Amino acid sequence: MPGALIYEYRPQITQVVEYGASADAVLSGQAPPVEGARFDFYLEGPVSGPELQGTFRGVDYIYFRADGRAELHIHGEITTEDGKKVALEAGGVAIRDEGSPVLQLREHVSLMTNHPELSWVNPIEVWARGMVDVSTGQVQVEAYGV
Repeated sequence: MPGALIYEYRPQITQVVEYGASADAVLSGQAPPVEGARFDFYLEGPVSGPELQGTFRGVDYIYFRADGRAELHIHGEITTEDGKKVALEAGGVAIRDEGSPVLQLREHVSLMTNHPELSWVNPIEVWARGMVDVSTGQVQVEAYGV
């Protein structure tokens, strides 16, 4: 991707909230949702980057549509190593690799903070790409300022 690397994060899915459909069945492709399916994926893990390091904690309110498209709706926070908070909001899509437990992720991210030394994140446009291995719950995302 063009632009400068802002951060990379590798959170783990720590909890899944289901609303009537089985996340395992939908994620494996065994039971495509007839009416769509909503899950809350709680995420937590390390953040690294040239100027932003710490931990990420958040929730992806993901919606799997009946046509197979998965819509991401992520809200979370990055806590820097010295305890400062950066709010993160992202939308995007997850695309299934046919016959694989891997979903490819494409995200549009907004960052916001009131800490003066981190205010450089507020005006930048951030695009991210990555993947999630649904068999392990491991996520990997790289985010670039463009």
